[in-house]
Amino acid sequence: MNCVTAIRHRQIPPASQDPRWERILRRDKTADGKFWYSVASTGVYCRPSCPSRACNPKNVAIHDTLEAAKATGCRACLRCRPDDSSPATAIVARSCRLIEASETALSLKELAAAAGLSPFHFHRLFKAGTGVTPKAYAAAHRAARLRENLSRRQTITQAIYDAGFNSSGSFYADSGARLGMTPKAFRAGGMKETLRFATGACSLGPILVASSAKGIAAILLGGDPAGLIRDLQDRFPMAVLIGGDAGYEAMVARVVGMVDAGQPAGDLPLDIRGTAFQQRVWQSLTEIPAGKTASYAEIAARIGAPKAVRAVAGACAANKLAVAIPCHRVVRQDGTISGYRWGVAAKRRLLDAEGADYFGKFIPELEP
Repeated sequence: MNCVTAIRHRQIPPASQDPRWERILRRDKTADGKFWYSVASTGVYCRPSCPSRACNPKNVAIHDTLEAAKATGCRACLRCRPDDSSPATAIVARSCRLIEASETALSLKELAAAAGLSPFHFHRLFKAGTGVTPKAYAAAHRAARLRENLSRRQTITQAIYDAGFNSSGSFYADSGARLGMTPKAFRAGGMKETLRFATGACSLGPILVASSAKGIAAILLGGDPAGLIRDLQDRFPMAVLIGGDAGYEAMVARVVGMVDAGQPAGDLPLDIRGTAFQQRVWQSLTEIPAGKTASYAEIAARIGAPKAVRAVAGACAANKLAVAIPCHRVVRQDGTISGYRWGVAAKRRLLDAEGADYFGKFIPELEP
């Protein structure tokens, strides 16, 4: 049975029902070698980090093995070359599996020795291949294991140590960044946390602000209030949403003031959630002053991953905190503006309000 027939008849689960679809959208290099996907509309199969334009998930099927992807009858993508296993790619893939399989944190020296490379060469190779350092990759994996362990109803202490953390003290120092909440809150209800939200109006149109116990978790713009609420539900599918809180409207007013004035988030409490790579990108974005812009390539260089331009663009697209994390200040290399989650027109208005120096050109097909 060929690729198109298999997907049309749903003999392969659709991508929209698979949590790995998000990793494809992010072009996650760390997922390469873990799974592959085939596309009925183009008749090709790819690796997760394929740089090709994102496909409609209805046309995509995700496969656990390369052999399963080939069995669909699709051909190998000429851009990402999913059949190609270069020495460097193989070394990075093996190192990722080694980190994931280890019960304790491995040092850079140990990982480099296992790869047969010097620590300096290994560090550079790993970062070029994944977009993050070995230490950041290991931390993200331990956090994922911790979430899984807590969901299995383990005690908090047991879950921390089983996830590979050397001490509970080192974990609690930044547990909010690792889990997006305290271990006790996660243990009590997992991702079924409570988010307070309210909608309002700003210079860019409707706005929605949502907060967890830690701080503002989402600032969403554009469309209509009902659409923003659906967007919030999609972004936090397991959260309990509580609206209509008159007391919370004061927070919305503060955010509206920040958006309309084009000022930094200042002392607004933020609940920033994302992968290690995304958080590095977002931190770099907060360092761009109002009235200034940077290209995706410049951001990639600033975080030490000059080849991860597409991944930087993906991190910008995954930003849930409009304006507070100023992804609108990132433009193309030639100064054109495009690719804003809440619309190119909104991006232009924000940059104009800040007096930013950019060419202001548009890609017509991207205009709303």
